[in-house]
Amino acid sequence: MKVLLRHPRREEDIQGPLTVRQLLEKLSILPESVLVIRGNELLLSTDRLDNTDEIELRPVISGG
Repeated sequence: MKVLLRHPRREEDIQGPLTVRQLLEKLSILPESVLVIRGNELLLSTDRLDNTDEIELRPVISGG
């Protein structure tokens, strides 16, 4: 699957199938620090990802 990461912007090819949680563990990313998006769908940690998926990881940003 293609995984687009932001901050810094880079693209990774990851073998699936995996759950979102497994993908984040493989990339050493804290689940609370990103939103995982497939198309226009926000994914949960238990959602399954396949080799044909294109996933975007967007950092969670908060402000005041």
